[in-house]
Amino acid sequence: MKVLIVVLLIFAPTAWGGDWINLWPGEAPGAKRPSAGTETGGSNWRFSHIEVPQYSLFPAEKPNGTGVVILPGGGYANLAADHEGRQVAEWFAKRGVTAMVVKYRVSANPALGYHYPVPQMDVRRAIRTMRAMSVKWAVDVGRIGVMGFSAGGHLCSTAVTMFDDTFKQETRDPIDLVSCRPDFGILCYPVIAMGQPYCHGGSVRNLLGLEPSQELLDRNNTASRVTRRTPPIFLVHSADDRAVPLRNGTDFAAACAEKGVPVTCHIYAKGGHGYGLGRTGESQKWPARLEDWMRSYGWMD
Repeated sequence: MKVLIVVLLIFAPTAWGGDWINLWPGEAPGAKRPSAGTETGGSNWRFSHIEVPQYSLFPAEKPNGTGVVILPGGGYANLAADHEGRQVAEWFAKRGVTAMVVKYRVSANPALGYHYPVPQMDVRRAIRTMRAMSVKWAVDVGRIGVMGFSAGGHLCSTAVTMFDDTFKQETRDPIDLVSCRPDFGILCYPVIAMGQPYCHGGSVRNLLGLEPSQELLDRNNTASRVTRRTPPIFLVHSADDRAVPLRNGTDFAAACAEKGVPVTCHIYAKGGHGYGLGRTGESQKWPARLEDWMRSYGWMD
């Protein structure tokens, strides 16, 4: 394993706090790269029509060996990568956790071909990259988690349930041979259901297309994909969430409980949707509960 990691250092250069670097050294698999100028946003860390999947690394101020891959939300159409990305990464870095914000491929334009499993390949690659770069980044290969908000929460839920799936489009280069199973998952007001009355229609459409088959809907309804190998889960949601109804989160939590997966939930009466690390009211306290949870597992000092 040590020999493999040393070899992998050649394949994955490092980006630091605000710089972006490609997840793959060449063409990313799964969809053709769109023409230059397709991607919009960036100045405020809100992106659309992603051209190239990338990551930005936020090294811990005093590394404790834990790493986390962060997936901003945006309905699989946009990425709200400031309050659900950069701010979160900085919060982790101050607490000893090395964080990676992922600019995974999303677009509301179906012509770009960013349907399942393109975003899934991006998050798997990000987890594998952090694990491959563990020595250089002072991260323990057995202490790498994934965190997602809203549609990024759905992508996170696929990472903690679909890690044994195989996608023929993946490159199978040295990094793609590394395990993509996270050691923990943090789901924040996550999209979970696909094809149900309480699903988030925009996320379903942008990820699966206008008329997805029932088989495709079932495959991506991640509450049904939980197994005993799903890692420990922390989940936060709000009862007054009108964008992604609470049942999305509770369905996933119930599935974890049924399979014997350790799951910790914090459900707030008020909070709405898209609050990142918190705005006002009782949901503002949830990051402190996340700290408690991570300390209980030894992932945060």
